[in-house]
Amino acid sequence: MSRAIVLVLDSFGIGATPDAERFGDAGADTLGHIAAACARGEADLAADADGPGRHGPLALPNLARLGLLHAHRESTGRWAEGVAAPAEVIGAYGHARELSSGKDTPSGHWEIAGVPVRFDWGYFPDREQSFPAELINALIEAAELPGVLGDCHASGTEIIARLGEAHVASGKPIVYTSADSVFQIAAHEEAFGLERLYEVCEIARGLLEPYNIGRVIARPFTGDREATFARTANRRDYSVEPPAPTVLQRLHDDGGTVIAIGKIADIYAHCGISQTIKASGHDALMDATLAAMDEAGERSLIMTNFVDFDMLFGHRRDVAGYAAALEAFDARLPELLARLEDDDLLILTADHGCDPTWAGTDHTREHIPMLALGAGLAPGSLGARASFADIGQSLAAHLGLPPMDDGESFLPHAAKSFLRPADTGAD
Repeated sequence: MSRAIVLVLDSFGIGATPDAERFGDAGADTLGHIAAACARGEADLAADADGPGRHGPLALPNLARLGLLHAHRESTGRWAEGVAAPAEVIGAYGHARELSSGKDTPSGHWEIAGVPVRFDWGYFPDREQSFPAELINALIEAAELPGVLGDCHASGTEIIARLGEAHVASGKPIVYTSADSVFQIAAHEEAFGLERLYEVCEIARGLLEPYNIGRVIARPFTGDREATFARTANRRDYSVEPPAPTVLQRLHDDGGTVIAIGKIADIYAHCGISQTIKASGHDALMDATLAAMDEAGERSLIMTNFVDFDMLFGHRRDVAGYAAALEAFDARLPELLARLEDDDLLILTADHGCDPTWAGTDHTREHIPMLALGAGLAPGSLGARASFADIGQSLAAHLGLPPMDDGESFLPHAAKSFLRPADTGAD
């Protein structure tokens, strides 16, 4: 059965890319720095109501058997600190650099699906009064708002804690951004209304077209005071459409099935999606993936984004939480491996880095892991890959589609389609 399962460990980079200095990220290493902190005893976590906690060196035996540690060594030139290499590697492994111009979620995911982003996104670089006055005034008028709060760069949890009470009292939504190409709107689910928040985001999406902003994100929250405010699972992303058909859309249009789990459908602006399954939290996302594998038929692509690595731990610079989440994910991998059919292709990867030891709260420009199993692949190194698009090209070959315009398949006996000459070697 020719099926493909792609798991995106959101933000799980494995070492800085050659062009990382241009992004201020030379030396970033999400996996390596987490492992080093664990080895030094700096990422121990006591058990509590949210989880069993963790202690000591980073333990990822199942990811290691798929080749994660070997891919990291090839990316950085060294073994991750305190983590023992496995006696046997069962997967094919490599590390890939990003051809796209940014280090954001849409660019990473679109390139994974065979469509690199060759244009520059628009950004709001000013830390305070980040948005043009004409944009804010247009949003207030079109959405019939009493005004807005925020208008700055901020962490989502911090700004909700700081401005949540003022928002509830005034009815003014909280608008903020980051180093990414994003316009975020936070509002209280009950006091402001969830559907009302979605409506405002849709209006903002239209107003932002001249600014070339990648995403508008609805950030609903609940609670009655600063200490109890918490974001909910009803986040919604409003992305622009990919600039060309991705492998998801090509499969869907060719009669195959694309099952999008978590925020995948939003990232691809629902282009080429056959079925959307929403879930919140890594266990729920894994449960949904396993259930989809039990039901998916021939020429199905199941794609899941495990967002908490990025949202809860990377951006919040929570090393211990990131380590615990990795170990919990690793512990559930055998359930998924046991469900693989002989002709399935499993790929584990990421969309960018978000080193929790790094300065600031933004993504980091890093290599991503490419861990693959099945489809006739022999265990061993896939080497350094020139683009995330090698994943999309491999999926196209596996699922019986014509070659994508970019990328080179790493599957055996697959027809090769190389990056266009003008793009090779670009940093």
